Amino acid sequence: MSTLARFWQQSFFLPSPQLTEHNLPDQSGRVFIVTGGYGGVGYELSKILYQRNGTVYVAGRSPEKAKRAINTIKQAHAGSEEKLEFLILDLGGLGGIKASAEAIPGREERLDVLVDDACVMQNPLTSTTHQTHELQLGTNCLGPFLLTKLLTPPRQQTARAVSTPAGSVRVLWAGSVGIEVRSPANGGMDLSSSSNDEARHPVPSTKDTMLNYRMSKVGNLFLASQFVVRTTVPLPLNGEDDAAGKGLVSLCFNPGNLRTELQREMEGVQKWASSTFLLYLTVMGSNTKLSASCGEESGRIGSHGGYVFPWCRMGDVRADIQREVEAGKKGEGKAVAFWEW
Repeated sequence: MSTLARFWQQSFFLPSPQLTEHNLPDQSGRVFIVTGGYGGVGYELSKILYQRNGTVYVAGRSPEKAKRAINTIKQAHAGSEEKLEFLILDLGGLGGIKASAEAIPGREERLDVLVDDACVMQNPLTSTTHQTHELQLGTNCLGPFLLTKLLTPPRQQTARAVSTPAGSVRVLWAGSVGIEVRSPANGGMDLSSSSNDEARHPVPSTKDTMLNYRMSKVGNLFLASQFVVRTTVPLPLNGEDDAAGKGLVSLCFNPGNLRTELQREMEGVQKWASSTFLLYLTVMGSNTKLSASCGEESGRIGSHGGYVFPWCRMGDVRADIQREVEAGKKGEGKAVAFWEW
């Protein structure tokens, strides 16, 4: 009953979002990267940020899809004064991520927000990354983890700047209601498949593709919480800028149950029922991410590694998973094990 109540809390009779495209403050001077930013909720978020004069990089594998999305957004918002550009990025293979990350410092002097939004769901069990990791684990967790680590120095530099408001430099990790619903009991993640041969036997991985998806979302919650524990903002050498309280915010978000390309692998009755009864318009999910990216409350909770419900309400996850998050802050438990793996 507790799980059903939590599913209901994040799926039905949701309160109106407090931050939308209509009341978002001007974002001039801020730089955003949105992975998967040319499709689905990422596209809607990129459009709103650019509309409000943010510099936005839409990151993904397809130059063609990115070009179409960018042209459409620019035509709709010709008055924007900032840049909207494509960043080539393939999260399904670790080899090219470094080059993608290194392109940003050469093009921008700052980086305010990284939205790790791109993900895959319910892929065939035979699908793997280029390094033979289970595809959902690799694309949803390992790729974003590497990208986030590589882009930490420019975000640290941005957080240290005198003009940067405390709590405004952020990384967002894509969660899901799947964190709450039917993820493994006793912590949300089954680590029993651990192996010394990590390249061939990723952790976690099962013969249930939806279970793998849910564990990848729990994994992102663990990464979000551990990022705060393990990342600091060094003080400037001249000692003039007090960086206390200006650390990097890290949030995991459930964007909501939305009609997006994630359902492309579903079939038959499952796909019809989800689209008809459970799913909201894609644009609603952008409001969750918008508040997580720019809202003041998100900055406060994200300084401790927080979790965001739709349409951007702050809260805890299922009790057994929350215990692992809290244990991770003490250097113990599954969140630590997953980060270190």
